[in-house]
Amino acid sequence: MNDEVRFQKAKKVSLVSIIGNLLLTITKLIAGFFAGSTALVADAFHSASDLIGTVILLKGMQIAHQPADENHPFGHHRAETITSEILAVILMITAAGIGYEGIRILASNNIVVPQAAAVYVALLSIAAKEGMFRYSAKIGNEINSDAIIADAWHHRSDAFSSIAALVGIVGSRFGMTFMDPVAALFVALLIFRAGIQIYRKAVSTLMDTAPSDDKLKELMDVIIAVDGVKQVDDLRVRRYGSKMIIDLKISVLPELTVEEGHNVAARTKVKVLETDDSIQDVLIHVNPYYKDH
Repeated sequence: MNDEVRFQKAKKVSLVSIIGNLLLTITKLIAGFFAGSTALVADAFHSASDLIGTVILLKGMQIAHQPADENHPFGHHRAETITSEILAVILMITAAGIGYEGIRILASNNIVVPQAAAVYVALLSIAAKEGMFRYSAKIGNEINSDAIIADAWHHRSDAFSSIAALVGIVGSRFGMTFMDPVAALFVALLIFRAGIQIYRKAVSTLMDTAPSDDKLKELMDVIIAVDGVKQVDDLRVRRYGSKMIIDLKISVLPELTVEEGHNVAARTKVKVLETDDSIQDVLIHVNPYYKDH
């Protein structure tokens, strides 16, 4: 999949998320306010954070889509990872605000029993957010975008928070009035946990963490099968946003000419690039092969 197709898919899913989050934020905020549900109002702010996050995501994807230039010879793909970090921080700040409000209401003991309308809005939110999660996760995996997948988990965490809000609303209407602000606290914990997970993954990518052992083995099998490659001396893979850059050292027979050794390296590069669309470049150093070494 080329970068232009990838960007258009990311843009489409981002616009769907923006429209969906805007409608849900307005609906939950109005319903939560008039129905007297703290949990639903908290859930509305969660959707609002998702809305802000998706706008930032779209801008980050636009930057990541820009071609390489003199100052950024490897491209701008890390903008996508930085966007993931920003989304994670937004989630954690939102969680802190929601948690504070829940604690404040519990401490004040000024708890209002939510009206029935809040139940229907919570159910609508659960269905809508789960649908948005599945759509975003599908596209995120399809285009190998950590930022889109992070945004998908925003939707899933919002669906979870709507379930918690629903439990709180129903509990309050059955006489357990503490359930609504307690549900808001539970929502805050879910959001904060999702934020930490997304942030850790983004940091891992920025720190050039190696891919899984299975991925490395897959690459090793492809490289060693190339005609002329006698040994893989070193294989290092680092993530660059949604892309991967590979540093590789191979050994070839010492009697080969420089041109023949170059041809082996060229064939190896082609084979490696064919294994995964997310591999941006393969840098290969050729060593002479000696059995005793």
